[in-house]
Amino acid sequence: MKPIRVLVVDDHPVVRAGLRLLLEKADRIVVAAEAADAAGAIGAVEVGDIDVVLMDLRLGDGVDGVGATARIRALGLAPRVLILTTFETDADILRAVEAGAAGYLLKDSEPQVLVSAIEAAHRGEIVLAPGVAQRLAAQQPLPDLTERELEILRLVAGGASNRAIGAELFISEATVKTHLARAFAKLGVNSRTEAVSLARDRGLLH
Repeated sequence: MKPIRVLVVDDHPVVRAGLRLLLEKADRIVVAAEAADAAGAIGAVEVGDIDVVLMDLRLGDGVDGVGATARIRALGLAPRVLILTTFETDADILRAVEAGAAGYLLKDSEPQVLVSAIEAAHRGEIVLAPGVAQRLAAQQPLPDLTERELEILRLVAGGASNRAIGAELFISEATVKTHLARAFAKLGVNSRTEAVSLARDRGLLH
């Protein structure tokens, strides 16, 4: 099975070294490159065969992790970007999701949680740290799923990828992820499978 090639982006060398040491203990993960800033991250993606980018939010002066995520996702056949940070403000979370991030984790996550999140992001799933889903829900506290969220969940239930859903509904992949993240928050779940299962159980999908 092909290994998952990861780019680690953090402005602290010690953090990058620690993440490399942790990730290279996993069976399927290879740290293919490192970067300390947005320019380095974008350059590494352009020249390397990267599957998942592990992105810090704060990258010193210049473009932050959200800006870097948006630029990487705009490259076309871009890798998944998983935010790994110490910051969890509502604004940071929503900006990251809207920029196209595949997930949002905190640096106090257990090592196996991080490994599983990278594998899930590589599969095209959205990964949210515990509590982040609730924060997203607070951004738009609607008690029921919107028609657009239901429409997207129906397509997910049919096996469609985020890219395929975006093409069918004439919206961006980042917008699909934002709708899914909010649907996850309202349903209190963390994966596509759980969302579809719960929505069916509640009679929301037919």
